[in-house]
Amino acid sequence: MSSAGQTAGTQAEIDRALVLLHAGELVAFPTETVYGLGADAANPQAVAKIFAAKGRPADHPLIVHLASAAALDRWARDIPEAARKLAAAFWPGRLTMILKRHHSVLDAVTGGQDSIGLRVPNHPLALRLLRAFAAGNHAGIAAPSANRFGHISPTCAAHVRAELGERVPLVLDGGSCAVGIESTIVDLTSGVPRVLRPGAIGAAEIANVLGTDLQLPAGISASPGVPRVSGSLIAHYAPRTPLRLVSATALRIALLAEEQAKRHCAVLARTVAAPEKISQRVIWQKAAEDAVGYAHDLYATLRNLDASGCATILVEAPPATEEWLAVADRLQRAACGSGEVDET
Repeated sequence: MSSAGQTAGTQAEIDRALVLLHAGELVAFPTETVYGLGADAANPQAVAKIFAAKGRPADHPLIVHLASAAALDRWARDIPEAARKLAAAFWPGRLTMILKRHHSVLDAVTGGQDSIGLRVPNHPLALRLLRAFAAGNHAGIAAPSANRFGHISPTCAAHVRAELGERVPLVLDGGSCAVGIESTIVDLTSGVPRVLRPGAIGAAEIANVLGTDLQLPAGISASPGVPRVSGSLIAHYAPRTPLRLVSATALRIALLAEEQAKRHCAVLARTVAAPEKISQRVIWQKAAEDAVGYAHDLYATLRNLDASGCATILVEAPPATEEWLAVADRLQRAACGSGEVDET
């Protein structure tokens, strides 16, 4: 049996991943957004292993990854025309759709809800795995991010190995994720399309395909009456080190307070330049100034700063524009959940 931490992308390793999945085991695999922790979505024992490995609450639903849009009718019912349009426009890609679940879908996958999240990822290794696993019967792989629940999402195989270790028998290594943050989640279970989780595809792009405006999330608190989805808890994507979001104008003042307290501090700055004289107790990390580049680097950067041994991470708050909505969402949730210690 493949050992924990094994990485691969050869056909032999795809075959090994298929053996493990059909046996009800876990396989971590890359997507263009983040790495996923996969199991046969129709096998209740296999799905239970996802929750156990992650320490994930049982009522927190999973996203099912499909080989193509042809599998929609296997996993969802009463599929609106809007879903067909979005699948044609964005699949394979960075969009997850929330639809009414098919009667055969496991409660464990949906968190007991009448809805299901579905996506076709756009990563060559993920698609090879999914197409082989589907094998003509539209089977799907349930796969949340391959990390402990609430922690920083993994964007390379090394992150998965470091976080989950022996909990996952095989990690398929597809290199670093091209996008770096999770997919956009759109709810199509009601009359008005709603963005439940901002991601790499903006609401304007989706609205352009549908010919109608979308409801946007009003902050990071879940709205009443909408489906629970991955990444919707207030505290999520979080480092163990306390993280604070600080405006550009207040960043140096916050840093000065940390230095006066003689605390080791890390700074993630987008537009603010590092002081000419900086303490050896300070790590100053320059972030990309554009939203796409920032998102690509975000989780890897947070992991590095979290591992640096600093007492605090100060992050320059991103602009309050739609372009930065997904990044702002991740940082706000990371700040809320940061500083919590998980001994498992």
